[in-house]
Formats: sequence, structure tokens, C-alpha cells
Amino acid sequence: MLTPFAKYEGAGNDFLLLDLRDTAAEPDSRLIARLCDRRFGIGADGLMTLRRSAGADCAMRYYNADGSEGAMCGNGGRCFALFARHLGLGEGKSVRFEAPDAPHTARILEEGPCTGRIELGMKDVERIVREADGRWSLDTGVPHCVLFVASVEEIDVAAEGGVIRRDTGRYPEGTNVDFVAVEGEGRLRVRTYERGVEAETLACGTGATAAALAANRALQPAVSRFEVHMPGGRLDVEFERRGEGCHRIRLTGAARRVFAGIFDTENF
Repeated sequence: MLTPFAKYEGAGNDFLLLDLRDTAAEPDSRLIARLCDRRFGIGADGLMTLRRSAGADCAMRYYNADGSEGAMCGNGGRCFALFARHLGLGEGKSVRFEAPDAPHTARILEEGPCTGRIELGMKDVERIVREADGRWSLDTGVPHCVLFVASVEEIDVAAEGGVIRRDTGRYPEGTNVDFVAVEGEGRLRVRTYERGVEAETLACGTGATAAALAANRALQPAVSRFEVHMPGGRLDVEFERRGEGCHRIRLTGAARRVFAGIFDTENF
């Protein structure tokens, strides 16, 4: 079957997007993994499908590069909003969509033919937990473990992140792992090992959010807006503290449609 797709990226986090408003079935995990494979497929950190929604402009489902389904992806959500905008969905400069973790609203702050600067409303975070060894754990749509380090350049993210991600005794469902260096007031440098990709990615939106919220709680309680610099580019995170957690969390950064095409499912 011939299937149209588009490829988008946000801060180097790249995704395949499928408009399935008129299609009944979701792609299976094997097909998703093959499409995301960087040697035998198109190549991406994940895949998203867009469907109709009774209560929003559209609905998103997110799949990791290994074919497993995820509840949310921050950079993916920003790319998804731009994809929806390119399909003519949304009202004014806003796109509302449902995702497994929560409903989301994205604002298109800047827009070009293929690009946009997208502000995405993230789910509220109720608890930010300091663990006994100084790690911080929180769920920003998916689980994250945050570790503060002197320099992210000296970290073997694949090795150290992989060990923590697979520590199912401590994290039964696995976890994403963020190594965070504080470079100044409201300025962080972050590298992330992503569950489901099973590697370091150039950026992670839920990871940038987790890093900012943990930095506020652990080190900079007066700061509620952070520049988060990742290998693929800069993301901005703003929020308001509420008790033990945070709300009104916004993740902002650039997104871009890289190309569009058609693949034949029989070829995968």
C-alpha cells in the first residue's frame, strides 16, 4: 500500500508523521521500527499518527523508533502541531490536540512555508522527587531521571545512560536519563539518553522540561524560565511552581518540515 508521509525535525529530534484521518488501522510496531531505521528505512527518532478528535482539532499517537508506543514527546508534539497546521487544522495561531498523557495546546509564534517557532503546553507535573543519591525523578509526559554533572561533555551518555535506563529494579518501566550541567542562572546544557530510541538523541523536549523543573527545585528556586541547550539546538522552558510540582509548563523551540514523500508498505 502506498502511504504518504512527512518528515519533521525540532532541534535535531526527527520524526515521521502520517495523516491517518481516513485510515482505520495504526501501523504495526514492526513497520514503525523499519521506517525509523536509519539504514534500511527513512530514518527517525520516532513516528506520529494524526487522527480526528471529537474534542480537539486532532489526536496524536506517538511511537518510539523501536516501534513501542509512548505517552508523549515534547519535540514531537511541537512538530506534530506544525504538521497539523500544514494540513489546515487549528484556529488562528493555535492547535489543540489530544495525546495519551493529556490534552495539549500549541501556539504558532512564528511561521514560514516549512518552518515555525512553536510553544507547546505540557502536562502538569505534580511531584519532583529527590532520590537518595542525588538523582531527581519526575514524569513530564514520560518518566525522566535527572543527574546534575560538572560537564556534559565528559559523560559517556550511551554507557552511563543505558545502565540507568535499564535499571528496572529502580525504574520498573525504564526511564529516560538526562545529564544536566548548570552554566548560569536560567541556563542549562543537557544530553539525554532516550528510552525507546535506546541511544542519545540530539534533543529531547520532555527531557529539557525535566531538566528545567529539576534545576528550579534543586538549585535555582527563583528561576522559572530556562534556556536549555542540547546538541541539536536550544529549547526554552517556562513554568509556574505549585506546591511540590509545576503547572502552566511551556516548551518552545523551532520546528521544520524537512521533506514529504510516499513509501510502499510492501517494501518494509
